[in-house]
Amino acid sequence: MSQNIVLIILSLFVYDCESQMSEAPQVSLALSAMNLEDDLQRLANQIVLNIANSSNRCIIEKHLDKDWNETFELWSNMSLLNNCIQELGDVGMRLCSKEEIKFYFKNLYVDGQLSKFLKPNINCNSTTSWVPGCNAGWACARDDDSMPTNHDELPKRTRDSKACCAGFFCPSGITCMIPCPLGAYCPAAKVNISTSICEPYDYQIAPGNKSNQLCGSADKWADVSSTESIFCPPGFYCPNTNEKLNCTKGHFCRMGSTTWSNCLFRGHCDPNEKKENILLVGVLLMVALCVLLLIMYSFTGLLLNFRERREAKSREKAFKMVKERKKTRDKWRKALKLAMKSLAQHSPNFSGARPTSSSEDHKSDEPKPLLMHPIELSEVSTSTNIYKISEIIEEETEENNNNNTTSNTSNNNSNNISSITNNTNNKGKEGKHNRTRTKIFEYAYGKIEMEKEEVENIKFSEVFCSKKIKITRPLLEVHFKKLTLTLGGNKILGPITGKFVPGRVTAVMGPSGAGKTTFLNVVAGVTSAGKSSFLNAVEGIFGNACELTGSVLVNGKLENIRSYKKIIGFVPQDDIVHGDLTVEENLWFSARCRLPAKMPKEDKVMVVERVIESLGLQGIRNCRVGTVENRGISGGQRKRVNIGLEMVIEPSLLILDEPTSGLDSAASSLLLKALRSEALQGVNIVAVIHQPSYGLYKMFDELILLAKGGITVYHGSIENVEAYFSMLGMNVPDRMNPPDYFIDILTEGTNHNPNTSNTNNVNINHLPLIWILYNRYEVPNDMQAQRAEMEASGILRSVSNDERWEEIQYPHDVEFRKTPGIIMQYRYYLGRVVKQRLRDAKGQAIDYLILGLAGTCLGMIARLSDTNFGIPGYIYTIIAISLLCKIASLRSFSQDHLQFWRERQSGMSSLAYFLSKDTVDHFSTLVKPLIYLSMFYFFNNPRSTFADNYMVMVALVYCVTGVGYTFAICFQLGSAQLWSALLPVVLTLLSTQQSTPQILANLCYPKWALEAFVIANARMYTGVWLITRCAILLKSNFNINNWGRCIGVLFGYGLCFRIIAFVFLVLFHKK
Repeated sequence: MSQNIVLIILSLFVYDCESQMSEAPQVSLALSAMNLEDDLQRLANQIVLNIANSSNRCIIEKHLDKDWNETFELWSNMSLLNNCIQELGDVGMRLCSKEEIKFYFKNLYVDGQLSKFLKPNINCNSTTSWVPGCNAGWACARDDDSMPTNHDELPKRTRDSKACCAGFFCPSGITCMIPCPLGAYCPAAKVNISTSICEPYDYQIAPGNKSNQLCGSADKWADVSSTESIFCPPGFYCPNTNEKLNCTKGHFCRMGSTTWSNCLFRGHCDPNEKKENILLVGVLLMVALCVLLLIMYSFTGLLLNFRERREAKSREKAFKMVKERKKTRDKWRKALKLAMKSLAQHSPNFSGARPTSSSEDHKSDEPKPLLMHPIELSEVSTSTNIYKISEIIEEETEENNNNNTTSNTSNNNSNNISSITNNTNNKGKEGKHNRTRTKIFEYAYGKIEMEKEEVENIKFSEVFCSKKIKITRPLLEVHFKKLTLTLGGNKILGPITGKFVPGRVTAVMGPSGAGKTTFLNVVAGVTSAGKSSFLNAVEGIFGNACELTGSVLVNGKLENIRSYKKIIGFVPQDDIVHGDLTVEENLWFSARCRLPAKMPKEDKVMVVERVIESLGLQGIRNCRVGTVENRGISGGQRKRVNIGLEMVIEPSLLILDEPTSGLDSAASSLLLKALRSEALQGVNIVAVIHQPSYGLYKMFDELILLAKGGITVYHGSIENVEAYFSMLGMNVPDRMNPPDYFIDILTEGTNHNPNTSNTNNVNINHLPLIWILYNRYEVPNDMQAQRAEMEASGILRSVSNDERWEEIQYPHDVEFRKTPGIIMQYRYYLGRVVKQRLRDAKGQAIDYLILGLAGTCLGMIARLSDTNFGIPGYIYTIIAISLLCKIASLRSFSQDHLQFWRERQSGMSSLAYFLSKDTVDHFSTLVKPLIYLSMFYFFNNPRSTFADNYMVMVALVYCVTGVGYTFAICFQLGSAQLWSALLPVVLTLLSTQQSTPQILANLCYPKWALEAFVIANARMYTGVWLITRCAILLKSNFNINNWGRCIGVLFGYGLCFRIIAFVFLVLFHKK
């Protein structure tokens, strides 16, 4: 290391003696100050050229002239040069040459330590020559005939030994002078009679000499730890190398200062202040930041609450308007019926048809009255029905005059129901005013009421024959053949053959372990379909690969069912819902991202409101779902929200895994009614049901019974299941729920032994084969032996299935749904994540508090020192920031990975999800460095600027946040926390050890963060600090010109880790 320092210093102090001699004649002893100034200027030019050519590690290339002028601008103070000329005369002959400078710095450090003595040379050696100029603080003039032939030889300099001028230093062992750098204090020394030490330096005069005139100036210049006496002391400033002034009140002066610095608070700086205490600034910054964050969180929360209240008022107003309108329609219907009945009684020929006689043709252009025939009051004055008609009409007239809620109906109250419907459907004709919140909700509730009237007492088989309901959803028929799933060589499902028909509600039942959930996962393409061939191959190495055989046909076509995932709703058994969002927010997010992109907002509102009403969620729509830690809605309500997430997408195929688990009978009945309403829209509904009540059981259309092993024992109409098992001699006992009985006969060891009422000796092992033969399916090879055994025992008989599926003609070509693109989904995800973070303000506040405490503690413990440029404190900072920010970033992806996989399997964008999380975390990336530095920086007040430190901190936080993403996605939470705690310590130790290979150190992000911190601080150390700066940078293998590169590498690491995290997020399904 010392040899490297020597090479750098040599490039700083090169003096071309030969060019000086050739350019000018021998200077006389009466050299003027102007000529000496020219010599020093020429010396500086030579140094600048050598710096640009060879020194690029501790000199700022972009500010080369400025950096040098701050170190050796000696000609700015001509009084110092004039005094030296008057004292010595031939100053130019006493300046060191290039060879002497090289000799001095080459021998200055030995084994990394400052040497007290230089090696013997031609001018100073103990055998042939030791003139007084060889002593510390003394110098000689160059001999007149001294012209070394070899460029590496020292010139002969033994003539006229004198003490060095003030402002120069003369090392012991050579006989020339070197100017002291700016920021140094190099006065003429005075001898201490008692110790013979030349003060303020630490060298002694030659033995036997006791006069003050024998002490010269300074004897050496090196790093601050070795030659602190040459540095301008703290509390003082030295405008030149021979003058030291006190720092006045209101200013502070650091060590090596050439001028004073203003204090931010003048009254806080006493005379001779070494460093300003700016802790108050940090406290004020922290308070201001906390107040700003509090205002932001409060304002955003108030804004969200205001929007919720405004929407609630609009919704309530629209609901009242629709109810009033429905009430009006009902009254007019009742009035019309009474009028028609009254007319029929008083006019025997009245048929209720509109008169078509020619006598009324001329009245066709006149407004039509409510009644088809005018009624004379004199004819029916005693009729009770007429009085009822008049009362109803008068009451309706009063309500219309006092309440303007029916303004969206026709202008004439005598219009019939179709006028109201047409007015609602033509919602876009009134311009922008019709798209207000109230109008939108009014349209949605109006459509819901109309749908209720249309679907009442209508079956799906009648839908295609009726024009009352228009099927807008694509219809999906799913036909599966010989579906078999093998895991690790063990068959866990099948073979299963059958189909799911649109417009029917199918129940899948069976005992525990029958593979009901596995069956639905296979049909929906969730099991094995979502894994890549690479992952299946990896699992095959460990014997856990899934093998799926058979085929699944969609509308008669052999296609991958996952290609229809945007119109397939899959409700998992677990309630995977975002607990920090409200019920309505969960439903709305699913609707926005999964409904067609071109669907009008009014229709989306109608869909969401219809689901909320059908599932009975009106009272809790603004309540948070809740988590385990923060209690929210009940378990049954959470289950209904879980189902609603799939209902709001208007699916064509809806698969539900135990939707009634955790629901009471009333809630289960409400859910089944909602599902049957969906079925009337052509939705193919399949649900796993665990022993339903008889009432729920009868609400299903189809039933699939699975035995253990995932084999079908029945698949058909629910009306024929009892007849089928009765044919086998298994009759349902009286007063017993049929589903309970079927589960009992499929479970071994139950109290209801099927053999007690079985006349055909059929047991549960025979049922799968009987069903295969009953439907004339191909018998699998592993059942051939059982078939032969059953035939030999006489159990099998000629059976055939005369039941036929109800064939309904519907379009088989399905147009793929175009959901919002990545940009729109990113916008929706971003809004959701912002709400989640705002509601997790307590967690964010705790993170900020811990960072502030860490900055305070490290600021007080690891005080930044000028001798090491604050390296220990920055090392602690890197470890603390890495640990705290990594652990905090784990929450971004570790808490909702189940929700992500559900959303991804439904076709939502993984990139939009990832980018939204990362975008919101950028806020913390900008705020956390401010919080930490407001304590750490202002406790220490380093020389580097706050902006430089903040920039490095932002890059560091961005980097470690990306590492935290990777840990959160690849590991479980406990393992990720452990890695987040260990990795910063290990990498920091590796990057700061001298024995670590440079390639390995460059791979550690703490190395680049530490280098950026040190460079930002080192750039502020100029003048007398130049050797110290070079020594520290070379020892740490840092380059002062690499600050921008360090910032770029940190951001690059953060980006690379984010890419890695996203790849793992897409490829791997964390269990």
